[in-house]
Amino acid sequence: MSKRFNDTGLCVSNRHYMVDTSQKIEKISQLVENGQYFAINRPRQFGKTTTLALLTKQLNQRTDYLALEISFEGIGDAPFVSEQTFAPALLKIIARSVRFTNPEVARYFEQSSRQMHDLEELSNFITNYVVQLNKKVVLLIDEVDKSSNNQIFLDFLAMLRNKYLQQSKGEDYTFQSVILAGVHDVKTLKAKIRPDAEQKFNSPWNIAIDFKVDLSFSAIEIESMLKDYSQEKGLAFDIPAMAEKLYYYTSGYPYLVSKLCKFIDEDIVPARQDQNWSVDDVESAFKMMVNGTYTTTLFDSLIKNLENNPDLHEFIFEIVINGKSTDFIATNPMINLAYLYGILSPSKQGRCQIHNRIFEQKIYAHMMSKFETSRRETNGFSGPEFYTTDGLDVKTILLRFQAFMQENYAQRDVRFLEREGRLLFLSFLKPIINGKGFDFKEPNVGDERRMDIVITYHDKRYVLELKIWYGAKAHEEGLQQLSDYLDLYGLSEGYLLIYNFNKGKEYKQEQRDFKGKQILVVWV
Repeated sequence: MSKRFNDTGLCVSNRHYMVDTSQKIEKISQLVENGQYFAINRPRQFGKTTTLALLTKQLNQRTDYLALEISFEGIGDAPFVSEQTFAPALLKIIARSVRFTNPEVARYFEQSSRQMHDLEELSNFITNYVVQLNKKVVLLIDEVDKSSNNQIFLDFLAMLRNKYLQQSKGEDYTFQSVILAGVHDVKTLKAKIRPDAEQKFNSPWNIAIDFKVDLSFSAIEIESMLKDYSQEKGLAFDIPAMAEKLYYYTSGYPYLVSKLCKFIDEDIVPARQDQNWSVDDVESAFKMMVNGTYTTTLFDSLIKNLENNPDLHEFIFEIVINGKSTDFIATNPMINLAYLYGILSPSKQGRCQIHNRIFEQKIYAHMMSKFETSRRETNGFSGPEFYTTDGLDVKTILLRFQAFMQENYAQRDVRFLEREGRLLFLSFLKPIINGKGFDFKEPNVGDERRMDIVITYHDKRYVLELKIWYGAKAHEEGLQQLSDYLDLYGLSEGYLLIYNFNKGKEYKQEQRDFKGKQILVVWV
């Protein structure tokens, strides 16, 4: 049975092409060896389950360890009704998890569960078991945030915390290490049942160390998976270039890396004779992924998290649509929540940025679609005047948009235009390039400089900057910024659309020769 790229559930080395994460597993193993307790909080489909499985396998290959890996996913509500139901249920869950790999342990835990009635008895059982076994016992719990009653689980954590502290004083025996994995951290779980700020930060898990192992894939790590694929298929292509491009679009988000590769392997390459991969294939896979008609459970969850939290939605709107720049402060509840959901990550300069280009494009398209369905004025223009023999006539597009704005939005208030101005232009642009081109909001260029829109149409690129008029000095700085962007793309022509909210403003245009670049400036 040949291997494939996996985009669902656990990755298994003999069935799936996998990134070599052995160095990450070794770092985590060292934390366990040092007796550390910690939590692995990462977004959905970020490789947590696969990481726990690999770690469990490695630990259980040693004669001095017993690693017990369980998951709270799909176990229902009953175990979390009370400590009287939780204590025996935990041992039964452990028994089920090892019934095929370690039947003897499974039978012992199953039998012991029948005499388990509360957390105190569970605590005594852990002590006695660790002493009798004379091994380092590690408990790994996946999907900890799937528990229906967080308070019972928090009480269990408090028990483990007390045993950990007692063991440090030589007064108890307990697990060598406890690892919790899930999207939410313990503080977030506690906030769900005790929303007041004082209780929110009083965690029963303050014995846990910071988990600093990066589970995202670097470009070099992605290369290891591509090498495995190319060797098995007998192919020869530029693996480093492919890995860099995959990282460019995904920022190493494990699911997204595998999904792009899956598109290339199963949908793009089979359609042609040459089976070798190229960087253009990554571009094609990216366009398939962000196509408005395509979604996955991950993308559904991404949008659901925004729609269920209006404040978070507005915060992300300002970043994605209006380019707002904000310091990444981990203690800010809004920023922390967006980070836990995988929406935000800190940039090298410590600013908030959307985690990856795929998420940014998905969020951008979703917000633009909502805007389009909510407004009455629509752009019906998609006629031949917008196109040249080999591309777009961007000047005509901008001038027609200028007329559109003057006719429909001249009397609208400044606050509306400041917030919605970019969406107005993007929704105007969409029917013109729909089906023939692609517009992409570039989230990160160079040293955190942003450009608003890159349009690809018939293999030609057009760079547009959208600015608010803040005076002549800021205008010159905007021209310089656009000029720098054009240098990055090797282009000599660019476009600057300026929103002027001054009273008595003039709807005008200007062709500038700026440092060897031809820049068309249009005011609306």
